[in-house]
Amino acid sequence: MLDIPDDELAWRFSTSGGPGGQHANRTASRAELSFDLAASNTFDGDTKERMLHRLGGRAPGGVLTVTVDDTRSQWRNRQIARARLDEILQEAMRPPPPPRRRSRPSRAARERRLEEKRARSRQKWQRKRPDPDAD
Repeated sequence: MLDIPDDELAWRFSTSGGPGGQHANRTASRAELSFDLAASNTFDGDTKERMLHRLGGRAPGGVLTVTVDDTRSQWRNRQIARARLDEILQEAMRPPPPPRRRSRPSRAARERRLEEKRARSRQKWQRKRPDPDAD
């Protein structure tokens, strides 16, 4: 779990939609966790830039928001929101993979492919009716 100070996290709670009757209508169990990555002092400059770039449209204005209404318990939704925020930030911190190096088929592989094409061509050619004018 990332060590983000609590004063950099902003919580909002509201009623969650869907079925549930009176409990769902009166209980603010939906948790919305916001983290202002752009203004945070938790990460150094390069890491923060990479994270903002990788999050892109997920963090408009540099603010990452996670909303959870999975359970009827606000406490449990808070735990899930915090875990999801950590998961998203961990993924954004990960450096990008090295670029793919293009490879070429070997000469033997090219030859095998062409020989298979020739064999298929011969096989199909042999299925044709014989030409009556050939004799």
